[in-house]
Amino acid sequence: MAGELFIGLMSGTSLDGVDAALVEFNDGQQLRVLETHFLAYPASIKAGVLALQHPTENELEVTALMANTLARLYAETVIELLKKADISADSVTAIGCHGQTIRHRPDLGFTMQIGNPALLAELTEITVVADFRSRDIAAGGQGAPLVPAFHKAIFANPNHNRAIINIGGIANITYLTTSGEIFGFDSGPGNMLLDAWIKRHLNLDFDANGAWAATGKVIEPLLSEMLADPYFSLPPPKSTGRDLFNHLWLNNLLHNSNYKPNDVARTLLALTAYSIHRSLIEYCGAVSEVYLCGGGANNGLLIQQLQSLLGNIKLSNIDELGIGIDWAEAIAFAWLARQCLNQQPANLAEVTGAKGTRILGAIYQA
Repeated sequence: MAGELFIGLMSGTSLDGVDAALVEFNDGQQLRVLETHFLAYPASIKAGVLALQHPTENELEVTALMANTLARLYAETVIELLKKADISADSVTAIGCHGQTIRHRPDLGFTMQIGNPALLAELTEITVVADFRSRDIAAGGQGAPLVPAFHKAIFANPNHNRAIINIGGIANITYLTTSGEIFGFDSGPGNMLLDAWIKRHLNLDFDANGAWAATGKVIEPLLSEMLADPYFSLPPPKSTGRDLFNHLWLNNLLHNSNYKPNDVARTLLALTAYSIHRSLIEYCGAVSEVYLCGGGANNGLLIQQLQSLLGNIKLSNIDELGIGIDWAEAIAFAWLARQCLNQQPANLAEVTGAKGTRILGAIYQA
């Protein structure tokens, strides 16, 4: 008997585009990925979203219009995904749409992801579940990370203490222990700062395989100053984003210095590796296996540095566990949509700091 079909849509802090996954769920937590699709953001959308990270003129209208633009892009992604899979829209139970984060301020009691889910439901004629983070924040949590609940359901192993590390724009860690205890938090910047730096100097969207960073050397005083940021010393639960780690943060540390751009790139890569490693040592001390996903899992230099820091601890990627490294978050939001429709909680209070488990998401019926 065929299972239920859900689509997960994820557009993260890297602002590269929309990841989409068509997922079949059977009894329990068994899932099968039927098809995936990626649609890159046009430069105009990326620039527009970046501008909304900070106050701007006529902000309410600009935000609403960008939300509509994103909804149309999400709908296009869904249509292409279904075409590739040769599956009709009426076969899909729901879309789980993360939306595009433009502000994340749990310290002030709010987070904002845009993408007009009502319009997305109209354009696709599929029920949409969105706004997954707000309820957790309302319950006193960080609203992030949300994927550890999915990781626990899919990847927990009674014989191994596992860390699942997603390196997107921000890097986040899920620690799954053999006892069932779980931790999850944002360790700090993933690809975000390095992407912005190479865009500024070489007009490239990302440093493929760390090739540019590999031509530079780590600036030790700069790395030390970066790691001295108070965020890295905060205990979990914690989450972060562009509200903290942005070009202003980096420019303030550079102090109009004469550092070579490729040396800064190498230092930014080291920042990602060292902040992940520090987090693992401090909060995941008995970890025996580390699995990577997200765009950073394709960066050979970053993986090489992480392995050097981890020593004999196994380092691999989640392909080994049956899920492609580029699709884990999209699959997670398909799972989160299913949890919502089944009236099942999807946050982990011990991860986000919420007062308890909550059903996450707002439903926009087709």
